[in-house]
Parts: sequence; C-alpha cells; structure tokens
Amino acid sequence: MKITSIIFRLLIATSVLASCNKNNNKADGYGNFEATETTISAESNGKLVQFTIEEGQKIKKGVVVGYIDTIQLALKKEQLFVSKSVIASKSRGVLSQISVLKSQQKTANISKNRIENLIKENAGTQKQLDDIDGKIDVIHQQIRSIEIQNAPIVNELKSIDVQIQQIDDQLQKSKIVNPVNGTILVKYVEPNEVTSFGRPLYKIADLSSMQLRIYISETQLPTIKIGQKVTIKIDAKEGMKNFSGIISWIASEAEFTPKIIQTKEERVNLVYAVKIDIKNDGSLKIGMPAEMWIKNE
Repeated sequence: MKITSIIFRLLIATSVLASCNKNNNKADGYGNFEATETTISAESNGKLVQFTIEEGQKIKKGVVVGYIDTIQLALKKEQLFVSKSVIASKSRGVLSQISVLKSQQKTANISKNRIENLIKENAGTQKQLDDIDGKIDVIHQQIRSIEIQNAPIVNELKSIDVQIQQIDDQLQKSKIVNPVNGTILVKYVEPNEVTSFGRPLYKIADLSSMQLRIYISETQLPTIKIGQKVTIKIDAKEGMKNFSGIISWIASEAEFTPKIIQTKEERVNLVYAVKIDIKNDGSLKIGMPAEMWIKNE
C-alpha cells in the first residue's frame, strides 16, 4: 500500500510539472506574416513592347519597367498639330482684317480731333464732326463683327490644345513607372502581349518590413498595448529563431462572435486581431506562420 501511494503521488507530481511546463511553453499568440501588396495595372491600351521585370526582383520607386506601344497616339498628336496649323492660319487672316480696321479707326480719331479744333475756331462744321463720328462707329462695328467671327476659331484652337494635352497624358501613361520600393511577387504579363486599361501587370510588396497578424482572446487584451515590444518566433533548423516586434494595431471589435455577449463563457471566446511590425532580415515570407511571446525568454 505504501509503495502504491508513493507511486500515485509521483504520478500526480509529474503530471503537475508537465502541465506547468506546457503552460510556460505556450505562446501568447499565433498568426501569419503579411505585407502591403500593390497590384500595378496598365493605364493605356496597346502592345507591351518592353517589360523588364522578373519575379523576386527588387526594384525602386520611379524606375521605368516597361513601355506600351504609342505609335497610334503619336500619329493622332501629329494630326492635331496639322489641324491646329490650318485653323491658326484662318485666325491670322481674321486678325489681319482687325489690324487694318484699327488702323483706320486710329486715322479717323485723328481726323475727329482736328475737326473738333476747327469747330472751336469756327473753321469747321457740325456736319463734318457727325460724318467722322459715323465713320468711327462703323469701323467699331466692323471690328466687333470680325471679333465675333474669330471667337469660334479661338475656341477651336483651345479645344485642340486640350486634345494635345490629353494625348501627352496618354503618352506618359504608356510608360510603366514603378510606384513603390519593393520586391516583385507576381508577374502577370510578358513582352509583346496586348494589354488594356486596368489590366494587372504585376504585384509588388515592400518586404523589408513585415506585419504579423495574430488573434488574441479578450482576457489577453489588458496585457498588450500599441507600441509594446514583443518577441516573435519562427521555426528554424535548430529550435526557434527570434525577432523583435512592435505592436502597431489592435482591433477595436471582436471577430468570429456576436456583438452582444450574454454569458461570461461567451465573453472569454471573443477574439481580437493584432498587428505586429517586424524588420525583415530576408528570412520572413508572406504567409509564414509565427508565434508571439509577450515576455522575452
């Protein structure tokens, strides 16, 4: 009986120690690594005449990675320049008429001043003044009429200028410029393929800094806060590899459970998302599983 009692006590002690060891070795959260992925799409239509990227390649912001065929745009732009030249010549003809009339108007005003001086000296007549006023008025009306005729031509020239600006914008968008620093994750097209506006060309992400998304229970919320440093562990050849992370976001609402919780048991089952920023040394990949430990060990 004594031996049986001793064995029983040893089993209980072993069980307790194993349980304690298990609890101590349990991470505070589990999740997977994420990165901000950006899909770059075509902004114009045409043949992809050049596309110099490969999956896994690191490229910087502002680098030109390809070109979409612009021959049709260039021809249309040239056509607009020819049309503008023809319309501008018409406008110059109209403006030359206005120039002649304004010269006549200037001469008439000089004659009017002379007649007004003669009248003051009783050497001129009112009829002479009326005649010159009538002539000046006719010239003014002629100038006004020609200006009205020239207005549509001026508007047409402005319209062509706007069309040329639109062509220039399309030509600029035919040049594929990488918008962010990062690594090419997926390449969707190849050179010489015909692409269209909005079609995805490639996906890129900045992998120099990763985010670990984990889920914690409601009871763990008081133990964490934004800006807090935590330890992140991933599987390695020998044991676990540690990283230092900083909590950057904590969800304000629970997931996977109703918003109205009735019992204490249900409240314990609440799950909140947490994001942790980690500097990547090159070993972290999108989707890789990891553990979060609040206390460094």
